[in-house]
Amino acid sequence: MDLSGRWRARAATEELRRDFADPRLDTTEWANVAVPGHWRDEPDFADHDGPLFLRHHFEHVRPPEGQRTFLRFDGLFYQADIWLDGDYVGDAEGYFFAHSFEITDAVEQRTDHQLALELSCFPQTEERSKRSITGAFQASPFVHPTWNPGGIWRGVSTYETGPVPIRHYRTICTHADEHLATVALRAVLHTDEPRDVTLRTTVGDVVHERAQPLAAGENRIEWTVEITDPELWWPHALGDQPLHDLEVEVVLGDGSVSDRKRRRIGLRRVQMKNWVLSVNGTRLFLKGANVGPTRQDIGSATAEEVSGQVHAARDAGLDLLRVNAHIARPEFYAAADELGMLVWQDFPLRGGYARSVKTQAGLQAREAVDGLGHHPSIALWCGHDEPDPLPPAGPDKPFASVLSHQRPTWNRTVLDGSIKRVFEKTDGSRPVIAHSGVLPHFPQLDGTDSHLWFGWHSPRSAAVAGLIARLPRLGRFVSAFGAQSVPVTAEFAQPERWPNLDWHDLAERHGLDRETMAARVPPLGYESFEAWKRATQEYQAEVIKTNIELLRRLKYRPTGGFAQFFLADARPAVSHSLIGHDGRPKPAFQAVVDACRPVIVVADPLPESAMAFEQLRLDVHVVSDRRETVRGARVRANLTVGGEDRSWVWEGDIAADEAVKVGQVSWAAPNKGHEVILDLELTGDEVTATNRYRGYVALLDTP
Repeated sequence: MDLSGRWRARAATEELRRDFADPRLDTTEWANVAVPGHWRDEPDFADHDGPLFLRHHFEHVRPPEGQRTFLRFDGLFYQADIWLDGDYVGDAEGYFFAHSFEITDAVEQRTDHQLALELSCFPQTEERSKRSITGAFQASPFVHPTWNPGGIWRGVSTYETGPVPIRHYRTICTHADEHLATVALRAVLHTDEPRDVTLRTTVGDVVHERAQPLAAGENRIEWTVEITDPELWWPHALGDQPLHDLEVEVVLGDGSVSDRKRRRIGLRRVQMKNWVLSVNGTRLFLKGANVGPTRQDIGSATAEEVSGQVHAARDAGLDLLRVNAHIARPEFYAAADELGMLVWQDFPLRGGYARSVKTQAGLQAREAVDGLGHHPSIALWCGHDEPDPLPPAGPDKPFASVLSHQRPTWNRTVLDGSIKRVFEKTDGSRPVIAHSGVLPHFPQLDGTDSHLWFGWHSPRSAAVAGLIARLPRLGRFVSAFGAQSVPVTAEFAQPERWPNLDWHDLAERHGLDRETMAARVPPLGYESFEAWKRATQEYQAEVIKTNIELLRRLKYRPTGGFAQFFLADARPAVSHSLIGHDGRPKPAFQAVVDACRPVIVVADPLPESAMAFEQLRLDVHVVSDRRETVRGARVRANLTVGGEDRSWVWEGDIAADEAVKVGQVSWAAPNKGHEVILDLELTGDEVTATNRYRGYVALLDTP
């Protein structure tokens, strides 16, 4: 029975707290709010931070004898205490999984019911001691700085089972090859008296039955199902995405089904070594992007908007989406499974947290595995994004940030270590990293992925190659890079006021990194808002192109992949996104498309300056993600310096899934600053690729 609709709501007060759950309380003066929804979307609570009292009247028929009834909340932001007919039902904490409570006794006694909640979602204002596991939805670059996601953001319902319900359920593909796949299952069953049941598991044409005696109370059961000659699920770059309906039924002695659960699964195995991921034994260089919430009021996003992020990523030629510091809507994972998009799944922790969250974090990590473990698209668990945020290492001080991460901290060492152990224990089928953005530190000197903001916090995009050459571990996987730009639609910036924009408001409410933008694309250098907007977009596109090309050129030596920061805005913002809040791609989106094609031809970045008559050289590489050799490839380079052209041609085969140096272009710098244009073209074996580099080389004074 669906309980969605209009509910009564009122801001919580101490005086009202004693009586708000009393069914006799008159609520005619209370506001009406939508469920599902976020309270900030309601005019009466547009600036409210909670807590909120909510009430809902409903009628429910008495269940047949032997049937059990449950109340289910699919999504609550973030904590709730729940009453039914004036009696306390229970408490709930955690936004991304369902909370259910048995109400059999209540619905057997009467048909008229009053549901009451006290719902809280406290602001997370302390960057290093947050207490709610809301991740990207609070105090993050994806949402307004004062946004509060509080509300019953997904549906509320009642449902019935027989005498043995499945209270918790987990499905994970633990192994798969061309001969055999193994699916591990775990269920928590509850029965009011000892009895024997049969657990019937159906996967396609495979039916597995297991006789199971149950003791009175809660029973935890684990078992496996084997599928011979399975159809394997692959990322879209490697193959097809067959999916299978899996159903678990609890069958009673009389043959009736007491409860059932369904999942859609794919059969595959994932492994990672030195940050190189393999799927079903085939390695894959990961080209990816971070994604934030589809909207900051995630409950209001349409299913098409949620799955649209996955479609946009595939259109851009990406293989991976990192769900940054949050767990997304179910439609996101369904689309990833169907489209063959791999998912790096973060747990919803970002920045620093108080010690009190450790127990709750462990509980919610188990819920994450229960709710998401069956998705073949999820390739990696990550416990915490930037537990100790730091300025990225710069080319002039490459070791500064490394040294600052040598001391252990409670977040990085204790909290993240405990979450990692939970993921490893509950899901042994996927790689797990404790945190993201942590640099190499003692005692292992290992670190994780890197956040390298070359071209943004550090001035030169090309300098990333030099840093990785000095510290190869920093280049194993780069999961954050890019630059901010103004979106195509930018009325929120009030462009008619140019150049006297409300720069403070743009920084405080719309995400503009004012100081860094002033250093990279200074507004005072442009006569109009449109000119400055285009310049920010062009700069962002160039930074992303340079970073991706350099990282792809380092394919497997040492780089296993990258994830640009980030795909799409959830609100009007000047941000690092490729797609603005209006859904319109920025020029950087096309830069990603071009830089992520299966076969690209690239050169070293053009120098910014040179001495007179200095011999300048640029290496030319071909990077191929194809699974077969590109035979008879021909690469032509045409260099224009000061109006004079020079050409080079190289021929040969390009090995499968490799980055190959094919040649070098060179020229002597003239005794003045000069423009350089380098055009590259690759042809061969049904493959074509082009690239162009254009820049100005300034003349340095002779020492």
